[in-house]
Amino acid sequence: MTAPSSPAARTSTAAGAGRFAPSPTGDLHVGNLRTAVLAWLFARSSGRAFLLRVEDLDPERSRTEAGQLRDLAAVGLTWDAAPVRQSERTALYLAAVARLAEAGRVYECFCTRSEIADAPRAPHAPPGAYPGTCRNLTEAERARRRQDRPAALRLRAEVDHYTVNDLLHGAYTGPVDDLVLLRNDGAPPYNLAVVIDDAASGIDQVVRGGDLLTSAPRQAYLASLLGLPEVQYAHVPLVVNPEGRRLAKRDGAITLAAMARNGLDATAVRDLILASLNLPPGTLDEALETFAPASLPRGPWTFRAAS
Repeated sequence: MTAPSSPAARTSTAAGAGRFAPSPTGDLHVGNLRTAVLAWLFARSSGRAFLLRVEDLDPERSRTEAGQLRDLAAVGLTWDAAPVRQSERTALYLAAVARLAEAGRVYECFCTRSEIADAPRAPHAPPGAYPGTCRNLTEAERARRRQDRPAALRLRAEVDHYTVNDLLHGAYTGPVDDLVLLRNDGAPPYNLAVVIDDAASGIDQVVRGGDLLTSAPRQAYLASLLGLPEVQYAHVPLVVNPEGRRLAKRDGAITLAAMARNGLDATAVRDLILASLNLPPGTLDEALETFAPASLPRGPWTFRAAS
């Protein structure tokens, strides 16, 4: 399914693209839709194409793609090519890991999640950072551990911090650890896939939720090792419930279908989203006329679902 391109898209001459990349493991809620609208506005206002990517790395849970695409079109989004699916791009991920391995930047890791959680860390290391347990194993130690469980592959990082530039946050420096490149079942993880996919699709602008800002330094560092182009980041404020928590299924009527049952159709939801961005009601093409990143609210939007 490809929604028809907007006039802004058809007249674009700028290189590069923006994107929205949902995981099809459930219906999109109003927070997801708001981020998608923002990604569209950022891309179209800068003369970029707008693309969709289906992040279905977990195929057993990826069952809502069709519904998500319908909801995106219902609030007015248009895109310029058929959506790309991560499940169809394994060869690209494996090729990237092979390049890193040839450069001596990959090692086997046999740690379980509980072992990583319980391992001692340097005082400055953030929670969840990999402590390097398997980094310097001898070949004999690796051979012995292979008998107990298959290995994941990790990046041998040469920095512990990396700085990215964000349109809304400015220069942001965050931690980098020896991130997983392939899980021990052979599946590629998010941090690898997103970097490869953006570069392969010519995406040079990444607009996504602010909760993902801390992952940007890891991804940008990995992209630099692979010689991939830098991307322009914009991590936008989240939508939260009245208690200040990020929206979740327990918050009730937050999907298009649920809100429709309470009398809010897709047009009304779109207008609510635009109002939350200090933009007038109307079509997204009309919103482009007054959209300016510098004028966006910098705090979270509190959404109160109708009862």
